[in-house]
Amino acid sequence: MNERPARRADLRIDLAAIRHNVAVLSGHASESGARTMVVVKSDGYGHGASTVAEAALRSGADWLGVASIPEALELRERGISAPLLCWLYQHGDDVAGAVRAGVDLSVSSETRLRDVVAAAESTGHTARIHLKIDTGLHRNGAPAESWERLVALAAKAEAGGAVEVFAVWSHLACADEPGHPSIDTQAERFRHAHEQALAAGLRPLRHLANSAALLTRPDLRFDMVRPGIAVYGLDPVPRQGEHGLRPAMTFRSSVALTKRIAAGESVSYGHNWTAPTDTNLALVPVGYADGVPRSLSDRFSVLLGGKRRPVVGRVCMDQIVVRCDDDQVVEGDEVVLFGPGDRGEPTAAEWAEELGTIHYEIVTGMYRPRVTRTVVAEDTL
Repeated sequence: MNERPARRADLRIDLAAIRHNVAVLSGHASESGARTMVVVKSDGYGHGASTVAEAALRSGADWLGVASIPEALELRERGISAPLLCWLYQHGDDVAGAVRAGVDLSVSSETRLRDVVAAAESTGHTARIHLKIDTGLHRNGAPAESWERLVALAAKAEAGGAVEVFAVWSHLACADEPGHPSIDTQAERFRHAHEQALAAGLRPLRHLANSAALLTRPDLRFDMVRPGIAVYGLDPVPRQGEHGLRPAMTFRSSVALTKRIAAGESVSYGHNWTAPTDTNLALVPVGYADGVPRSLSDRFSVLLGGKRRPVVGRVCMDQIVVRCDDDQVVEGDEVVLFGPGDRGEPTAAEWAEELGTIHYEIVTGMYRPRVTRTVVAEDTL
């Protein structure tokens, strides 16, 4: 990396990695004749939604997916005109604005269908919808017992010109556990739901596969796939071998102060770490207000001066302390808290494993008010 690290904390977003990952994933999809919808919800999993969207659309993506209507409208306001699906909204949200902006909407209930039909009639635009069936995740999606009526009502709305039923879709609960019996159960329920839609006179496309299913179940790619976490280079099924993905986010800071302490001196709140020998310390101006979990105290390391070095003492709101032994580091030296791992630095997956969580949570929680985000566009291969 040639960029000067941020004074306090910076997220370096490697667009070459995003482009590479999308090319890999859309390549798998195209082998099955499927389109690729890149999911950019939650501000592109913390990487920047519009930036990721533009890179993805230049690298093999056909569609974009978001959770909320404001996320969808922000992409439209930034000039992104690609097909775009929004799937989580409620009564009172700007459904009419979404229809007017050409945003596809997911429909999981008669109530949501009525909202979309009303929005279409008020705007004079035909709304394009994706009917969602609950196949076993039991979050959003129409339950099986109400599905037949929902598709019948949707067919009637389509005949009246208010909507176009573009697709039926669902979401897998355990795709990141290849071989889990629920995957086949959900796939069979999905096939049956699609048959019911056909019987109602609809001719929708199908999409079911998330990142994990895209990589491990070619038979579930259907007409479109919806990669999310894999777009950002974080493997949803690492135990299944290498998938050629490159993490796009690096979290970095720089040394703010150095000092040497004597053996027997303790560091940070609570004095829960005491130096066994005389040692050099480096103060780094990031803490739990910047996305470094306090629960990582005395449990993680950083890359500094070409070496992995332990963070000692408790993580504070604004700062951490790194043990450097007798090595000399100076103010301004780059500190990498996590990254792709190419240089031996920690990774977001390592943080997640240590914390007992998933790497999704790590990267989506990193973009904060005083953390800058630097987008690097050039190819780093």
